[in-house]
Amino acid sequence: MAWLNQLLETLLLTMRDVIPIAVILFGFQLGVLKRPIANWKTVVLGFVYVTFGLSFFLVGLELALFPIGENLANQLTSPSILHPDGSAGPYLWQDYLWVYVFAAAIGFSTTIAEPSLIAVAIKANEVSGGTISTQGLRISVAIGVAFGISLGCFRIVVGDPIHYYIMAGYVVVVIQTFFAPKSIIPLAYDSGGVTTSTVTVPLVAALGLGLASNVEGRNPLIDGFGLIAFASLFPIIAVMTYAQIVAWLDKRRDQSSDEKTETQSASSKPSSISNIESNRSVKE
Repeated sequence: MAWLNQLLETLLLTMRDVIPIAVILFGFQLGVLKRPIANWKTVVLGFVYVTFGLSFFLVGLELALFPIGENLANQLTSPSILHPDGSAGPYLWQDYLWVYVFAAAIGFSTTIAEPSLIAVAIKANEVSGGTISTQGLRISVAIGVAFGISLGCFRIVVGDPIHYYIMAGYVVVVIQTFFAPKSIIPLAYDSGGVTTSTVTVPLVAALGLGLASNVEGRNPLIDGFGLIAFASLFPIIAVMTYAQIVAWLDKRRDQSSDEKTETQSASSKPSSISNIESNRSVKE
């Protein structure tokens, strides 16, 4: 019955958060625009779905995702994993290899499944007329998140200040902005935001807090947070890198096709000249 009480409490809190949004939307529609709400029954039903869906999701986070993330962090930092040979500490950053691998894997898989990223990728493909690949964008963003979370776990292990990593990352972003295709830059910046949504954030936050709680000398309040910043930064770099690679490949393809055309035209010229000379000899 404890989970039922938790569900009812979460439902009331969700209704408290959703009702102001509905009041603003309906208020502008009826009071400012002075137009009736089209399909108002469907709209109301949608708000009901949103309220119950968010409630179940929040309860699921507390019952499943947060505990799983913390338990995995605890197990991956146990002495039996860090030193399988049974030797005592000290533990070096290389000993946490499985933590980095797990962080990259969970970052990639949760980003691929992120509903907001899927929606943005589909819209980008439609607006660009197929120039921006849906799967290419999702995979490049997922690679960026995987690298970012893995690097963030490395920072927690070694205890470096987070601002050095963030400052260096944004320096790279600024430099890439001058060289990346202009059409991809706004999408790349948006990709950093859509990755940190409903699926990715709970597991990443739980992983960071669990890792900081189990690494000696780390404070969960200071070192446990910050992985979300890495997950938001490195997709920007990854998407612009992906766009630069695609632009470079297209340029090479165009150059090779131009060279083939020139070669074919050059080879056809001698044959035409020989035909003219043979025709002249026949006439003589």
